[in-house]
Amino acid sequence: MNDIDSRPQDALRAELTELLPPPAVPEFAPERERELRRSLMAAARPARPAVWWTRKAVRFAVPAVVCGITAGAVLVAAPPEPRDPRPAVRAEGASAVLSRAALAAASAPAPDARPEAFVYVESLVSRAGRPAGGGAAVVEAAHRRQVWLSADGSRAGLLREEGAADEELSPRLPVYELEHRGAEPRQTFLEPEGPSVSAPTHTFVAGLPTDPEALLRLVREQTRAGGGDADQRAFTAIGTLLVETWAPPEVTAALFEAAARIPGVVTVPSARDAAGREGVAVARTSGGERTQWVFDRSTSAFLGERTVLMAASDAGPAGTVLSETAVLTKAAVARAGQLPG
Repeated sequence: MNDIDSRPQDALRAELTELLPPPAVPEFAPERERELRRSLMAAARPARPAVWWTRKAVRFAVPAVVCGITAGAVLVAAPPEPRDPRPAVRAEGASAVLSRAALAAASAPAPDARPEAFVYVESLVSRAGRPAGGGAAVVEAAHRRQVWLSADGSRAGLLREEGAADEELSPRLPVYELEHRGAEPRQTFLEPEGPSVSAPTHTFVAGLPTDPEALLRLVREQTRAGGGDADQRAFTAIGTLLVETWAPPEVTAALFEAAARIPGVVTVPSARDAAGREGVAVARTSGGERTQWVFDRSTSAFLGERTVLMAASDAGPAGTVLSETAVLTKAAVARAGQLPG
């Protein structure tokens, strides 16, 4: 208190002004909000198809880690981003941002992907890495990433990323067995497990609970096997569904409302996705890394996500951007490799 009291009053007042949250956003009464949400969802019409990913797609969705091992690269720091002097505000602000995102999602077009179709998602991505032997950090420029996945999960999909060879995303994992020492390896396949939050199919995503509490319970149940922070596992899993799937409007709305119930979620006043689109973000920090979801400031549409170091580590100084994604297109096509429309 002595240090604070000794500061000049003008400087103290300026600091307190920066710490104040933005003015409260008027909210509907619960009954009116439910009525509005029902009206928005009833007005939604199927106009664009769905997108999601499978377990194989999850494996290839992080090539900076998985593919980098075979290429002799490891994750490393990018140059630190400029620090935003404005602090994150309290969790109540995150709830308001996510509630607006839920209302926007509820009025979005519903997915319309047939079981025999492929779903397609196009995004811009950026990651950081350096040679395993050391040397200067190499930061990828934002580049296009495209993925096609079988709507019913029964056929091989395709991952296409600038600067890398195409990768087949098979629903079955190859396994090589030896009958005895010196024998030729015999290839068999490990059949995929049933769909889950971590390995969703279109049918699975479309059938997710629309009650936020029930949805969050399901996410927690299906991510409990991971180590570390259980709340962060749930937040990360929901973020993955937002980036790599296109759920029905009422499910997407429930995902946002479920995330608002996770402890430790805050807002970041200004953040940019990999395409440079500026907006407001909700974020959660765990293990010295902050995961941010960026939303359009005016429409509350989900734009993408990013991961930023909040404390210095072997990966780099505080402020290092480890990854960025900007979601550009979600659609359905007849075959892997085909572009929409």
